[in-house]
Amino acid sequence: MGLHIAMLSAEYPPRWGGMGSTVYHLSAALVKLGHRITVITRNGGGQTPEQEGVSIREVKWLYAPMAFTKSYGKHALSDLKKLHSKDPVNIVHLHCPMISWTESQFVDCRENVAPIVSSLHGSWLGERDGLQTAAAQREAAVWTNPNDLAILLSAGYYAKFERAALTGSDICVANSNATKEDFLERYSPPAEWNCEVIHWGVDTDMFYPSDSAKETETSHLLAVGRLAARKGYYSLLRAFAEVKQRRPNSELLIVGRGHLKKRLEKQAKSLEISSSVRIDSGMPFDKLAEEFRKADLVVYPSYYEGQGLIPLEAMASGTPVATVDHGPLPEMVDDSVGALFTMADIDSMSSAILSLLSDPEGLTTRGKAGRERVLESFPFSHNAERFSKIYSDLTN
Repeated sequence: MGLHIAMLSAEYPPRWGGMGSTVYHLSAALVKLGHRITVITRNGGGQTPEQEGVSIREVKWLYAPMAFTKSYGKHALSDLKKLHSKDPVNIVHLHCPMISWTESQFVDCRENVAPIVSSLHGSWLGERDGLQTAAAQREAAVWTNPNDLAILLSAGYYAKFERAALTGSDICVANSNATKEDFLERYSPPAEWNCEVIHWGVDTDMFYPSDSAKETETSHLLAVGRLAARKGYYSLLRAFAEVKQRRPNSELLIVGRGHLKKRLEKQAKSLEISSSVRIDSGMPFDKLAEEFRKADLVVYPSYYEGQGLIPLEAMASGTPVATVDHGPLPEMVDDSVGALFTMADIDSMSSAILSLLSDPEGLTTRGKAGRERVLESFPFSHNAERFSKIYSDLTN
């Protein structure tokens, strides 16, 4: 029998961050298994896409870096209890860390609403580590971006809400082995802590390989993700400058929302590569999926991720990936589907890129292997089946 699942997520389309994307696709996959989903998210995002079997409720929140997680959490819990009084909820599924509940709020939810599943998308302390690495690498705007500055200054304070999630949830589900180990090392949860690992999947119908052969004269590199310091774009530009010296017919497209576009364009100009670098602040998903298919190689130099979906979207598109040999990325990417390079090492990154681009046949082979890996191990149907079992175990 289908269950009524309340998803509490601070991101939901048109807020298309990694969390919003996973909640959107997971909800659709769960509906196919007979469940009914109510998403409680922040208001003001814009027009949300309609999904059969998925209801959307929006709550107010304080527009302030980090503090919004407490405000949203408070209003989401209040709205959840209203929902439950009229339409009983069987499972509450939180998406952390962008919702901050105290220990008493977890108790309130479990006693007065339903059992709690907390998805761990990453940690604030991990985000802080990534920003500190970004600062050491002279990435743009680490100390001037309000959101990044808030993380640097207050991650320690907000970590207490993550600790509350570990002890207050019936089960936690980490999105990678690296995330689970991160929480184990930082918080030393009790021995009875119940935590599984479920990697998020991607939409393999939206992201699929091209039927036509790719150009051979020009090497097209693609980088996708929020224009933020911890994504490592300045390091990517420096590595790309080295690539250009060896392969002059190379181009780089960076796609991402954020406030760093002008800074990155200035840095590209100072590196004398601006004519070969284009930065797009955002594009429709179908257009982005097309760019994944057109690219010869996707580069993902991030300094911290809970999981990181961009490599999987590239692999689903039949495009090899070069990414960092750090955190969760080696759980998805290896030499058979791309290459790994040392995090924050410009020479290692440029060498990995050049090695891949110098072997066109290898690129094709790796692209096909990446698509096969995603279809086998990272479809959203697998996510839905595993979460459905977790829900069922908690309600029986």
